[in-house]
Amino acid sequence: MQITLNNICKSFAGKVVLANVCFDEAFSSLAIVGPSGAGKSTLLRIIGGLLTPTAGELYIDAAKVIYEEKQLLSYRRTIGFVFQSKGLFEHLTALENVTLPLIHSFDMTTDKAIETAAQLFTRFGLEEEGHKYPSQLSGGQQQRIQIARAVAVKPKLLLLDEPTSALDPELTAEVLDMLGELQSDGLNTIIVTHEMGFAKKACEKIMFIADNTIVESGPSAQIFSNPQSQPLQSFLNKVLEWHV
Repeated sequence: MQITLNNICKSFAGKVVLANVCFDEAFSSLAIVGPSGAGKSTLLRIIGGLLTPTAGELYIDAAKVIYEEKQLLSYRRTIGFVFQSKGLFEHLTALENVTLPLIHSFDMTTDKAIETAAQLFTRFGLEEEGHKYPSQLSGGQQQRIQIARAVAVKPKLLLLDEPTSALDPELTAEVLDMLGELQSDGLNTIIVTHEMGFAKKACEKIMFIADNTIVESGPSAQIFSNPQSQPLQSFLNKVLEWHV
């Protein structure tokens, strides 16, 4: 997949969050890393069509994304999105969280939606959780069900916004294992993450954002072994010192 960002800018109430973000790369898996408050999640939401940039253009596989509601509705149907936490509807069971969007937003029959969800739950070891509500599930189970819901529609791109930030190490491993398996299947992914080990080992390319713009990007092996910019060197020294 090719993604092109042409001078993307975003401000909220006059506060600059992203400034002149430029990127033009083919990728299958991309990790967005950087310090807190740098604009990573904002950029992910712009790529997903959930936020409109203040200025600039976004192209996916050379097709321009038009930030008008009618076109965005169609575009969002091709994107899966997994949020940091609290992404499930609390009043619905795990199974309903996956099936109801398929039925009401993607015009799938009830039987087909249940079959699709059941296949994903079985594949990812969630078959015993379908009748449970989010409050009855662990954080890792909730995130895995979020991912199952996002991929049930067979998106061309899966976006994940720090999906493991609220999880302990064991649950984090469960979620990342699931994501790694989906990447092996050929699903294009962009993940905002603080999990540097996953970014290094499982993501083809890295985008480093600091001070509201892309400071450096490239193949993950190159980024971690030979950072070119001082901000990236400093960032890696901090997060890797204690293997955070």
